[in-house]
Amino acid sequence: MTEAVKKIGNYRWTICALIFFATTINYLDRQVIGILKPLLESDLDIGEKAYSHIVMAFQFFYAFGMVVTGRLIDKWGTKIGYGIAVIFWSLAAMGHALAKGALGFGFWRSLLGLGESANFPAANKSMAEWFPKKERAVAFGILNSGTNVGAIVAPLAVPAIVAVWSWQAAFILTGAVGFIWLIFWFMMYEVPAKKKSLSKAEYDYIHSDPEEQTASEEHVPWLKLLKYRQTWLFFIGKGMTDPIWWFYLFWIPGWLADVRGTGLNIKSFGLPLAFIYTATTVGSIFGGWLSSYMIKKGMTPFRARSITMLIFALLVTPIAFASSPSISTWGAVCLIALAAASHQAWSANIFTTVSDSFPKKAVSSVTGIGGMAGALGGLGVSYFAGFILDLYKKAGHVETGYVVMFAIAASAYILAWIIMNVFAPKKKVVEI
Repeated sequence: MTEAVKKIGNYRWTICALIFFATTINYLDRQVIGILKPLLESDLDIGEKAYSHIVMAFQFFYAFGMVVTGRLIDKWGTKIGYGIAVIFWSLAAMGHALAKGALGFGFWRSLLGLGESANFPAANKSMAEWFPKKERAVAFGILNSGTNVGAIVAPLAVPAIVAVWSWQAAFILTGAVGFIWLIFWFMMYEVPAKKKSLSKAEYDYIHSDPEEQTASEEHVPWLKLLKYRQTWLFFIGKGMTDPIWWFYLFWIPGWLADVRGTGLNIKSFGLPLAFIYTATTVGSIFGGWLSSYMIKKGMTPFRARSITMLIFALLVTPIAFASSPSISTWGAVCLIALAAASHQAWSANIFTTVSDSFPKKAVSSVTGIGGMAGALGGLGVSYFAGFILDLYKKAGHVETGYVVMFAIAASAYILAWIIMNVFAPKKKVVEI
């Protein structure tokens, strides 16, 4: 540890670690059903269309919840709002064990989506509360890598739990993990102004952005946020790119089983999935570090985010070739890993554009608005994926359905980047 870090203090990184683990649990809970998809199809006769409806139920309530929970967290504060959300989604995750068919899974997925929707509004607000702008992207990249760790743990842990007990036990045990996290959260989290053990040097460093030293903490009317172009650009960017991540999360296990299915099933595709999500961990942290490095070298936050997002938008495009029959299974897995890692690098930066543009009092609300767009886009992609894959599976050419989906994934980020930059306002920082 350098002498400068010792003088400033580093409790903010403890907060980052807490939210990293919350995000890990969030994705562990939501990923379980994707891992169990082949088993649910064989045991409960849940086919592509029914599965897509279950996923859509999650995404609809996740989208609705994003706006509601984002607003409530700005109102209640991060500590209480985040804690309530984890309790709610952990109980919903465990409730999946009671499901007997598609309708039951749809019900519990709806509740899970409502609870889990609070994670990123709360996380983004926490980063705005605890980090200056020059560190936010790397901090968000670290906590966002929790999505990848959760997605790595799921394909390794869930098949083992199913082998020893049952698929019901997989939902119960993974859901229960959230209650362990809550103990540490309520013991350790406070906003900097209320954290008595926080050094004055670190407090001053956290609040070192000039425009934030005099910022009012009055709540901003939700509709007022819709007046700003920055809100709509975040809405569009999330709405166009988040659906691709939803597709990776819920359909890559099915792609492994249906298209690259020789010897790959619920017990043996854990390694390819673990590889993909290990790569996304690297992408998330590196993407956040890259823009933070540019800022420390003198570039404005907005230019640094823009350049970084363009780099990773371009790195997504090779996924268009993932379904080529001339590419081996592991070659295709590598292309998917590159695209998924690039998405997480993009995500670490697009989230921080909110705290770059808006005062802390509005960060959670704007994050919720954009998160709603991403979930609604995911809803549309889930419906389309279920329709197209079911259509081609019945025709005996399910791999063609994945060709279509990968082509969409390859082009979404470039198009989103162009729109966000062409329509970006000259005055980047919103004054409320």
